[in-house]
Amino acid sequence: MDGRREDTPQETAPHGAAPYRTAGRTVPEPGTGPDRTAGTTAREAAAPHGTGVAVREAGPGDAVSGVRPRWVALPESTGEVAALLRHAAAHDLAVVPVGGGTKPHRGLPPERCDLVVGTGRLDGVPEHAAGDLIVRVMAGTTMGTLAAVLAERGQRLCLDVPDGGATVGGTLATAEAGPLRFRYGTARDLLIGVTVVLADGTVARSGGKVVKNVAGYDLGKLFTGSHGTLGVITEAVFRLNPVPPVRRWVVAEPPASGPPASGPDALDELTGLLAASPAEPSAIEADWPDPGREPSLAVLVEGTAAEERARAVRDLLDGHGPARVTDEAPAWWGAPPGEETLLELRFPPGRACGALRAVAAGVLPARVRGSIASGVLRAGLPSGVAPPEFAEFVTSVRDGLAGLGGRLTVVAAPPALMTAVDPWGPVSALPLMRRVRERLDPGRRMSPGRLPGGI
Repeated sequence: MDGRREDTPQETAPHGAAPYRTAGRTVPEPGTGPDRTAGTTAREAAAPHGTGVAVREAGPGDAVSGVRPRWVALPESTGEVAALLRHAAAHDLAVVPVGGGTKPHRGLPPERCDLVVGTGRLDGVPEHAAGDLIVRVMAGTTMGTLAAVLAERGQRLCLDVPDGGATVGGTLATAEAGPLRFRYGTARDLLIGVTVVLADGTVARSGGKVVKNVAGYDLGKLFTGSHGTLGVITEAVFRLNPVPPVRRWVVAEPPASGPPASGPDALDELTGLLAASPAEPSAIEADWPDPGREPSLAVLVEGTAAEERARAVRDLLDGHGPARVTDEAPAWWGAPPGEETLLELRFPPGRACGALRAVAAGVLPARVRGSIASGVLRAGLPSGVAPPEFAEFVTSVRDGLAGLGGRLTVVAAPPALMTAVDPWGPVSALPLMRRVRERLDPGRRMSPGRLPGGI
């Protein structure tokens, strides 16, 4: 049943703590204020040690976007996550779920962070129904581990995120997807069931192990891209695909110098031809290291008659630059164009030229890479950018994309840059997002302030 709730008895624990300052906010800390003894006693009472979950004091390395929590908990089951969130609800503790820690600069800093719930021990693949092309996996399992398990049976999850150390839950919470999104879609398309723990400790399940339509909340879609603001994902069920027997990449790299090989909008025309080609590409990616040259293109063809179909794609690409067929992806395939400062550009398919022009008109050098046929590109900026320059660049590119019907999001940046701009920009669905948040987490305890509008 969709959105099914499983209520469990309340855990009991005292609460309270004294305040200290972090990231411009007041949060509890032991032994401060006029009565050190009382502050320490209250803090110890609020600690979630009585939940039966492994808990430790947080250290500097546990900070979330610069905000240091009080405690780090390492649950090993959905029931233990529920116990932690019941405790947090009883004592108004702000909770931030953390997966593999592979994206330390993602999202706005939380307004407050008392308890980090690390999902690393929620790992394993309880069920792999290979005959049905279905897998049920714990949220703390890394994407690399899951890929290895599925490969033993000749199957794969077509999210192909670049970082194998990212967890399943973190991949869902950040809505990550790789080049295969062009043919197979994103996590929302491949996820058919999810188990979550809501802010009050309620366990809820949505979907199942078969593809079906259901009524009520679609928790899978709500939690994908929620950045930990609605609850904690503990399990996921995905639809799988067979590993293709043959894969071929067709790569075209225009010369580093000289006039463009074609007109200013020819890239959009070529991308449209590739997307509609009878060769049925699985992915169409671009890499644009320098505004002074045209981007490199790479097209993935898989499965039956891949070699013959790849040659047809090569014929299409030859006008863009010397094209070759290879059984290995180019070195940049699927990799982000930057790590510390990363922007995401979304635009209607067929408007990539306008998006690239918007980046080129900015005041900073940027490397752009991504799924050009899907209308999703990412731009990486060099380190050492000053906040005023960053804000000017974001505003300029955002204005250029708005004229195309697109938008820009700051995916990752050091705290000084992240707080210099609105990382999300205008969000038309903001009223709906607020209503969902009020329904599932009215106390705003889950990663408060990390989504648009301070949600």
